Amino acid sequence: MKLEKVRNIGISAHIDSGKTTLSERILYYTGRIHKIGEVRGDGDGATMDHMDLERERGITITSAATSVEWDGHNINLIDTPGHVDFTVEVERSLRVLDGAVLVLCAVGGVQSQSLTVDRQMKRYHVPRLAFINKMDRTGADPLRVCAEMREKLGAEAILMQLPIGAGEDFEAVIDLVRMKALYFEGAKGEEVVEKEIPDNMLAESQNARTQMLEALAMYSDVLMELLLSEEKVSVELIYKVILEAVQQQDATPVFLGTAFRNKGVQPLLDAITRFLPSPLSREIAANSVDNPDEKIELKPDANAHFCGMAFKILDDPFGQLTFMRLYQGTIEKGQMYVNQRTGRKDRFSRILRMHADKREEIDSASAGDIVAIMGIDCASGDTYASARGMYTLESMFVPEPVITVAISPLSRNDADKMGKALARFRKEDPTFRMSTDEESGEVLIAGMGELHLDVYIERMRREYKVEVAVGAPKVSYRESPTKAVPFNYKHKKQTGGSGQYAHMVGRFDPLPSNAEEAFEFEENIVGGRIPKQYIPSIEKGFRVCLKKGPIAEFPVVGLKAVVEDGSYHEVDSSDKAFHTAAQGCFRETFRKTKPVLLEPIMKLEIECPEIFQGPITGDLTSRRGIIAGTEVRDGICFLKADVPLAETFGYATDLRSMSQGQGTFTMELHTYRRVPASIQEAVIAEKKKQAELVGAR
Repeated sequence: MKLEKVRNIGISAHIDSGKTTLSERILYYTGRIHKIGEVRGDGDGATMDHMDLERERGITITSAATSVEWDGHNINLIDTPGHVDFTVEVERSLRVLDGAVLVLCAVGGVQSQSLTVDRQMKRYHVPRLAFINKMDRTGADPLRVCAEMREKLGAEAILMQLPIGAGEDFEAVIDLVRMKALYFEGAKGEEVVEKEIPDNMLAESQNARTQMLEALAMYSDVLMELLLSEEKVSVELIYKVILEAVQQQDATPVFLGTAFRNKGVQPLLDAITRFLPSPLSREIAANSVDNPDEKIELKPDANAHFCGMAFKILDDPFGQLTFMRLYQGTIEKGQMYVNQRTGRKDRFSRILRMHADKREEIDSASAGDIVAIMGIDCASGDTYASARGMYTLESMFVPEPVITVAISPLSRNDADKMGKALARFRKEDPTFRMSTDEESGEVLIAGMGELHLDVYIERMRREYKVEVAVGAPKVSYRESPTKAVPFNYKHKKQTGGSGQYAHMVGRFDPLPSNAEEAFEFEENIVGGRIPKQYIPSIEKGFRVCLKKGPIAEFPVVGLKAVVEDGSYHEVDSSDKAFHTAAQGCFRETFRKTKPVLLEPIMKLEIECPEIFQGPITGDLTSRRGIIAGTEVRDGICFLKADVPLAETFGYATDLRSMSQGQGTFTMELHTYRRVPASIQEAVIAEKKKQAELVGAR
């Protein structure tokens, strides 16, 4: 397969925007499957939702990969989850993809998770198209959705199509480039029939086309000149300008349809092959292992040295399955390749092309491919190359967990099985954390939300036959300083033989709330008052103390440590002395910064019938929530609120009872905010009580 004909794309969106339904139609129209499965409903369920849990709950939990062919192009497609709890699946998919389709709901528009996905696409510089789905729903308004994309995502959304009919009457789309009406006929909309634009929509279509061309003219002087001189613009030129604008991540062409009603999918496939980049168009650079600052450009050349990234790991009954994106070179079945992190050689015993949970064995794969490797032991984010010490690819961003629960097996005999399950889940999912409470000896698991942990507990029950008792959820509070405090700390210890001496002068400053890092270290020492070789030990000493703060032993964030002066002893000073001094200095000084507790604040988006708006708003206020916005459209109320995570446990059940089962909500981490004094006292008292109980045991 020629590389210019390969597309590696992902489908990402807010929950319930129809990503999996769209993926299913793509598989059907490209001939990959011969029967359409639905996300919700009888039958076998959607092809890409291959786990039993996914089919039962009607949600996507893990990203699924497949490859299809359309119009002579080979498309590697990854369907990703919408729930923020599984955000790492989207993160790691976008890290290795060349292009993406952002799916938006024609009624809901740009929702909270759409913003998160947009941030992820920008983080990895992924060019994208937008697909406004659910055009058959009452209240569908593509112009409003485009306006929201410009306003909330800062995206230059360019409408490429107009709908014929709205809501239930939506029947076709008008292609504004070629000025044709596209109807989707046949039992499953498989026949795309071109017709002339209806007379009553001709003026509106010409107006929309002019707006589209004016927006595109910003990216092409040739197109601008043609418009100013009122000359005819060729279809080829329009396609060329869109291609360049998309690949430079300047513009987002917007397409319309309803995947569930089988309309609008084939023009989207045409756009994927026409506008999204091939591996040849993407610039990928790796870092040199010897010199991390040196960038090495990777070329999608099958004959160059091999370089690939393991971006996702799954445990399989037959061993570990490692999903890998190949950036350069070729791999062959049975050959040895080197893990750049561990320096170990691994044999790629089998190379598989995946189709959801089905697989097809191949003998080799080359640059630009996404395949699964059987039988290698590595971690998510590892780089593989043909020899030692060659390349490292930057790993992906992994968000910190926000919720913790304690678990224990109901039967003592199951402890080993539970340990195996947790070790596997931790390896597969970087946002799933496991630890043991030093004081109580309890096993703690932490994740991105209640649903995230629920799914893993359910998987433990099904896949490992382990029943576990689950403790009440614990919120991951943080401790943060509120005022700057100077320090002047001296550590002296004299015993037989050489002693320990370290002296440091400086200050602790609070960081601004929007700071990227949780801790910053700065040294402004002049004249060798503290030798340079001891500075890293001071920073390490401070960092060790960040794990447990003095208020209630929660992690410390928002702190900047500045060391400005100090002294040392020729004989008694050492790395260990300065490491110990930093810890002593932290314990003595941090309390003086008047630290406070911070709690995670969740961004809630609620959709409910308008008649329930009053009780739901009142309930949010009683949960210490702040209403950020309300909007009523067609009798449906869209509520946005910021609510502390501690007040949201069990909210799904409460919302159902308040809205007679008609309300739905989504939730994601928004920020950390100071806990009110009365609640801070209650949290500290609860923590002390737990410590006393453990001590009494």
